[in-house]
Amino acid sequence: MLALVTTVKLIAEIALMALLGQWVLGLLAGAKRDKNIFYQLLQILGRPFVSVARLVSPRFVVERHLPLVAFLLLFFVWLAVTILKIQTCLKVGVELCK
Repeated sequence: MLALVTTVKLIAEIALMALLGQWVLGLLAGAKRDKNIFYQLLQILGRPFVSVARLVSPRFVVERHLPLVAFLLLFFVWLAVTILKIQTCLKVGVELCK
């Protein structure tokens, strides 16, 4: 159980950092962000989570807001998994969680 929780937490953290990096790089690069290789890499990393956000969100959500929806969904998943990991570690003992 602890391995599953840790894996989901790690995937959420990687996706959150990719979406956050994509946003910051988009601000810095401006209109030329689509030609930036690092922006494209972060976009590829975040694309599966943005696609899931499209499936979950209602139709009136604009396409350009989907990365924000994906970020918020991932943040809530990360928060729930972190709480679950803390509860699991307290149950089995903190020494086993290291």
